[in-house]
Amino acid sequence: MTSAPPATSPTERPAPMALSTIGLFVFVVTAWSLNWVVMKLAVQDITPLWAVTIRTALAAAVLIPALCANRQFVRPPRADYPIVLVISVFHMVAFAALMTAGLTYVSAGRAIVLGYTTPLWVAPAAFLFLKERMSVRQMVGIGVGMAGLLLLVGPSAFDWKSREAILGNGLPILAAICWSVSIVYTRAHRWTATPLQLMPWQCLLATAVLATLAFFFEGPPPIRMSTPAILALVYNGVIGTALGFWAMTVVNRRVPAVTAALGVLATPALGIGLAALLLGEGLDPILVLSALVIMAGLSIGAKPWT
Repeated sequence: MTSAPPATSPTERPAPMALSTIGLFVFVVTAWSLNWVVMKLAVQDITPLWAVTIRTALAAAVLIPALCANRQFVRPPRADYPIVLVISVFHMVAFAALMTAGLTYVSAGRAIVLGYTTPLWVAPAAFLFLKERMSVRQMVGIGVGMAGLLLLVGPSAFDWKSREAILGNGLPILAAICWSVSIVYTRAHRWTATPLQLMPWQCLLATAVLATLAFFFEGPPPIRMSTPAILALVYNGVIGTALGFWAMTVVNRRVPAVTAALGVLATPALGIGLAALLLGEGLDPILVLSALVIMAGLSIGAKPWT
């Protein structure tokens, strides 16, 4: 029998590291919830790959001069080449491109929820490759959260004979699988440079890959864009990509992979509300129920049982 933990004094405060991690997590969830709602506006005027290419290039254009001004811009050390490659390819290219493509077929709310099935893939991968043990509470939380997400892909959830419906639901799930690779490797990597110092190189590599894919699959870049599309891409580039990816990378370094994946499950719940409010998508009862179940799983799995 273990002794009870010491009582916490009313005057005690959480450690600065804990407060900063919580703050970064809240920022990521809010920024990314709005990110895909805004991106839905962009893809109404711009093809998906070019939209992601432009926003990633904007992120690099913001990060490089900012780091130079603070004397933080450095060449990535050779030891960090793998993490630059993994985050660029699996998160900035694959996840972003597949999610954006999915937005052209289904509502923003549905795409956001499906795109955040990441814990389904992170949990077993973290156990196998990182040897991270899951508490009973975390396993229950993941199970409940996944049950909520599975409400959207059941036999009666959409028309399985429709190519558009299959792509719209399948692409975000494939994006989630790609993101899980990035999360698990980020946790395992031995960092030399800081996440912020590596961010511009990740953006530059991702921009080069995305531009090549965009030219091949979608043709030349768009010449004219509407004002809403331009504003959407600016938000995505500066807030959703430059600051959002950096903040999530810092969080991934500080907390276990499963905890990070559970935390971002709050994103689809908030995203559904923002999509209904800003895009007029309405509150689909199944989406609402799914969001409630996801939040229940998040609350269950947030802390391990002692």
